[in-house]
Amino acid sequence: MRKVLPAKFFARPTLAVARDLLGKYIVREWRGRTIALMITEVEAYDGPHDRASHASRGRTPRTSVMFGPAGVFYVYFTYGMHWMLNIVTGRRDYPAAVLIRAGAYRVPAAAEKETVGGANPGTLVRVTGPARLAKFLHATGAQNRLRAVRATGLWFEDRGVRVPRAKIARKKRVGVDYAGAIWAEKPYNLTMLP
Repeated sequence: MRKVLPAKFFARPTLAVARDLLGKYIVREWRGRTIALMITEVEAYDGPHDRASHASRGRTPRTSVMFGPAGVFYVYFTYGMHWMLNIVTGRRDYPAAVLIRAGAYRVPAAAEKETVGGANPGTLVRVTGPARLAKFLHATGAQNRLRAVRATGLWFEDRGVRVPRAKIARKKRVGVDYAGAIWAEKPYNLTMLP
């Protein structure tokens, strides 16, 4: 069963969306190929008071997408070299998003070596870190502000994987110490346990 996640899936509280994205797939159509990763790690950025969120500084040309409708990509460039892929969540005018940090896929039997880096068929390959994930999916600023639908070439699917709460680790977000003790320590990083 493959079902594209509709906009209403994302138009819910950010932490609920973040939790429910674990086990879902992010799918990319790129140059005639389909790339699909099961999402294994995410981070939530929730509202204008979240000091770790770009939106905590208010609405700017960069962050205005976070104030828009749910189910739209927020893709930004950081450190002068990396793209970061987020999906906007919640209600309009409440800036919130989920950063997609990691995913995994199983090498198919008929895979081409250049597609999977020479890994053996059946091998579980992990794509860890948000910059590596965006690069793997060929996600760039061209996807910023696009809806997560097939027509844009980047979307999310439910393929029937259910992740029990006991298999989800919650910890503090990565690299947000600048947000101050309260916001830096929020357990807004959610990771699937093996």
